[in-house]
Amino acid sequence: MKINLTAVLIPILCIVLTGMVKAQNKLFEFGTEKSFEQQLINGKGKGRPIQWVQVNTHDSTWVKKGKVLVNKGNPIGVIRSEKMYENFIMHVEWRHLEKGGNSGVFVWSDATADPKSRLPMGMEVQMLELDWVNQHAVDGKQQPIAYVHGELFCAGGMTASPDNPRGERSKSVENRCLGVGQWNKYTVVCIDGTVKLAINGKFVNSIRLASKRKGYLCLEAEGALMEFKNFQIIELEPGVDRPEFVVKEL
Repeated sequence: MKINLTAVLIPILCIVLTGMVKAQNKLFEFGTEKSFEQQLINGKGKGRPIQWVQVNTHDSTWVKKGKVLVNKGNPIGVIRSEKMYENFIMHVEWRHLEKGGNSGVFVWSDATADPKSRLPMGMEVQMLELDWVNQHAVDGKQQPIAYVHGELFCAGGMTASPDNPRGERSKSVENRCLGVGQWNKYTVVCIDGTVKLAINGKFVNSIRLASKRKGYLCLEAEGALMEFKNFQIIELEPGVDRPEFVVKEL
C-alpha cells in the first residue's frame, strides 16, 4: 500500500507546532523596565511592564497576589522575559516559605529548557534558603554555608570566570542572606560579561568573562514555595556588537 507521506507528516507537524506555541504562551506582567536615561537622567516615566512567557512550567505554578508573585515551585522549570537584555541593573526581592527551598534568576539565558534538568543555559543568580545545606549533606558532610548566599554560576554549557571560586562557581565573600519567611534584596549589575551581586545592601560576589552577554531573564521554579516582589530592570547602553555573545532569539 502506498503511503501519502504529506498526509501523515502534516498532522504530526501541526501537533508539534501547537505544543511549541502553547509552551511559549504569554502569562502575565510582573516588574518594571526603565532605561538609564528615564531612571537617573530625566527622572521621568513610570517605565514599561515586563511581560513573562511560559517555557516549561504550568500556568498554575505562578500566582500574582497584588505586587507579589507567588512561585509554587512545581513542576521544575522556568518562565522567561518576552525580550532579551544585554547590559542592565536588576533589583529583586525574594523570600522562601519553606526551609531548604531552592530557586533563582537566570540572566543572559537562552530560555530553552534541557530535557533532563528542565533548566536553561544561562548565568544563575542563586536563591537558596539557609537550611538547604543541612538537608543536602554530601557523604555526611554539610555543604559550605556560602553556597546558599547568592552563588553565581553558569548552567547548560555557558562559561565564565569566578572571582571568588568554589570550583567553577563564584561564592559570596560574606554571608548575608536571611532565612525562611524573611525578604532578601538582590541588586544584580550585568555589564559586558561581568555580573556583580549585592545582597541586602552590600556587594559580595562577582563573576566575569561570560560566554553569553545578551539573552533572556528567567525566573526559576525548583520544587519549593517562595515569592518575588519589586522586580525592576534599568537598561544600560549596549556594548560593542559581538554576535557570538548573543543567544538565539525565540
